[in-house]
Amino acid sequence: MTTADKPVQHGIRYVAERSDFDRLLSALHDLDYAIVGPRIRDGAILCEEISGSEDLPVGWTDLQDGGTYRLRRREDEALFGYPVGPDSWKKFLFPPRVSLMKAQQEAGTVRIESQEPAPRRLAFLGVRSCDLHAIAVQDRVFVDGPYIDPIYQSQRRNLCLIAVNCGQAGGTCFCESMGTGPGVDRGFDLALTEVIEPGEHYFVVDVGSDLGASILGRIPHRLAGRAQLHAAEGVVDNTAAHMGRTMDATDLNGLLRRNYEHPRWDDVASRCLTCGNCTLVCPTCFCSSIEDTTDLTGQTAERSRRWESCFTLGHSYIHGGTVRSSPRSRYRQWMTHKLGTWWDQFGTSGCVGCGRCITWCPVAIDLTEEMAAIRATESSEIGSKGGNEHGNT
Repeated sequence: MTTADKPVQHGIRYVAERSDFDRLLSALHDLDYAIVGPRIRDGAILCEEISGSEDLPVGWTDLQDGGTYRLRRREDEALFGYPVGPDSWKKFLFPPRVSLMKAQQEAGTVRIESQEPAPRRLAFLGVRSCDLHAIAVQDRVFVDGPYIDPIYQSQRRNLCLIAVNCGQAGGTCFCESMGTGPGVDRGFDLALTEVIEPGEHYFVVDVGSDLGASILGRIPHRLAGRAQLHAAEGVVDNTAAHMGRTMDATDLNGLLRRNYEHPRWDDVASRCLTCGNCTLVCPTCFCSSIEDTTDLTGQTAERSRRWESCFTLGHSYIHGGTVRSSPRSRYRQWMTHKLGTWWDQFGTSGCVGCGRCITWCPVAIDLTEEMAAIRATESSEIGSKGGNEHGNT
């Protein structure tokens, strides 16, 4: 029985058929949203503008491990049957490069024009729980903190978030360890759980906002029954049981503070290329720098903001010198901030367990492995001291 003629309510779960999925996209277009979703390009699943379900990676998944990413065909026609790719939604909220102002010299006068981009009505389709948490982390930095970023804030206000509960864990995923997935729990307008069973392909839909209720009300839907709810819960439970990585997240801030001179930093520095890939694919990293350029005539000057990385020498350049000149110090800065001192600044971890930094590191450095090595050494030392206190050798 369809309930499309009845008001959609929060807290009630619904079912929408796969055959009606394009009607969901049409509803978003009718509300003047440009849809950004997953599509295959250059051998990867990226976040780009789409027009219909034919643009989605239907029947595709990816295989991920340290320094490894490959696309592979699935045995079904799932729309969202893949873990997160190299892209994150950060590039739309906090673009890699933004022109802030332009100065033009004409007839002895200088005209200055603001170049900040106008926000667009964007619907993010296929947002995973880890990325919802990442957006919440950046909200704390750019909107909820003492210094508001107007570019981020204006675009954030014009978002519709269509989330998807993960139906497959990646080889480098550890969101369950970080308490950020794989099930979506907040921060969405609609959340979809894709269920594929013999002869059936449908979505169990959770409503997270009035906007989400309005959108669902525009397409055919019905109340979810016990069987559909059980199937949806099974999708998330199965994903949680097959995480590619795990990490003990207990007191990471304290652990890193106590091991600032740990020899493991030298070990990882011997492998790290300081390329910055991990910061570029990370959905929460937000370092930036300001760049001024002029044209060859000297008549036009432009000021831009661009992504920066704490792995570059210039990032810590102050008063004629670089504070963190060694790979050891730069990697330590990244990890201790991401997993530790982020808590001091923003009251949360800077890591959401998406695993992108592991997958896209050219030399397969694995922060879960690095943290486990440091924790194991400390645990061993504590155990040894405890044994001596009891008279054991």
